[in-house]
Amino acid sequence: MTTLPLSVKGVLLVDSKVLLLLNERGEWELPGGRMDPGETHAQALVREFREELSVDVDALGQVDSYDFEVIPSRYVHIVTYGCRLRGEFMPKVGDEHREFGLHALSGLDQLPLPEGYRRSILTWSRHA
Repeated sequence: MTTLPLSVKGVLLVDSKVLLLLNERGEWELPGGRMDPGETHAQALVREFREELSVDVDALGQVDSYDFEVIPSRYVHIVTYGCRLRGEFMPKVGDEHREFGLHALSGLDQLPLPEGYRRSILTWSRHA
């Protein structure tokens, strides 16, 4: 049995809007990524938010986990966490993404956003 690659993603709400990144496939996604050796999920999220957006966060708790087909026949296991902003919100997009956006929860259905991310965002928004 093959173990899927693991990616941790964070749901951050700013002024009741969710922070998303536009990737090279033209889809919006949650910030995050793969863990470095020896990192916990929370440590990886803190590092990824800094690398991708120059934003500091605290990972507060796991929201969801599921397998996601990134491209046909290529899967990754996603674990999502609710996050809280630490400090100022002055994002600068890193090299991995085209842009960031703050999106109203009511408009998520109009975005090219994978269903698992949408589900995680709405779940966290009920607890945040």
